[in-house]
Amino acid sequence: MKSEIRYAIHPDAAKTFQTQQLRDAFLIEELFPENNIYLCYTHYDRLIVGGANPTTPLTLETFDALKADFFLQRREIGIINVGGKGKVTVDGTDYALENKEALYVGRGAKEIIFHPGAEKPLYYFNSAPAHTAYPTRKVSIGEAETVVLGALETSNHRTIRKLLVNSVLPTCQLQMGLTELNVGSVWNTMPAHVHDRRMEAYFYFDVPANQVVSHFMGEPTETRHLFVKNHQAVISPPWSIHSGAGTSNYTFVWGMAGENLDYSDMDAVAPTQMR
Repeated sequence: MKSEIRYAIHPDAAKTFQTQQLRDAFLIEELFPENNIYLCYTHYDRLIVGGANPTTPLTLETFDALKADFFLQRREIGIINVGGKGKVTVDGTDYALENKEALYVGRGAKEIIFHPGAEKPLYYFNSAPAHTAYPTRKVSIGEAETVVLGALETSNHRTIRKLLVNSVLPTCQLQMGLTELNVGSVWNTMPAHVHDRRMEAYFYFDVPANQVVSHFMGEPTETRHLFVKNHQAVISPPWSIHSGAGTSNYTFVWGMAGENLDYSDMDAVAPTQMR
């Protein structure tokens, strides 16, 4: 298992960062090492961003930063399969996951195993501290709360699938879902917003070969950008916008942790207000 720690950055400091400093602080470039699990422990609401790419069964173990007897001793986790058909075992129970299906696992589950498959599954996950235990549950695409937003005329026609949110199932503070950009649209989360009550992480996938997404971040009047490739993730602080425009359409997973489970709790920023 590979792990690292990312510390919180003050917005005044982020304004001064050069390109590599910005990438080192906020971009996760290698989420899926072959037959291994990667973990990034962030100091934004203690969210863990991770990925598993098994060619043999991989067990999610605790690691030193948690100071816990097992990974979910004080945590919950949301897993979304972003590859081919796969399977995750939780305390002896198997859950088959098709592409873009999600699995919520509550606090107290002791054994999580990521299985390989002929269709090469890839498991992306977020984990947050949990104050109580909620039941493990799989959420299919059909069970997601689905919203269509934007328009082709504004290059942001997209489908939002709320998979692990409190309108679908109970969680402590974790929320996850995915957004699919329609062909011809490239902008996500535009108009942009911030929410000081929670942080967010974006994981980009289904980005075609030789294409990229320019992810915009920073305070609304101090924006910066990161060029992001397929299967890379961006950590978004509570003070930062989180939006992007691709050279093609793509899909991304959004994950949030913080004190407010109201999905609509956001402070909108009009495009004409940003700098």
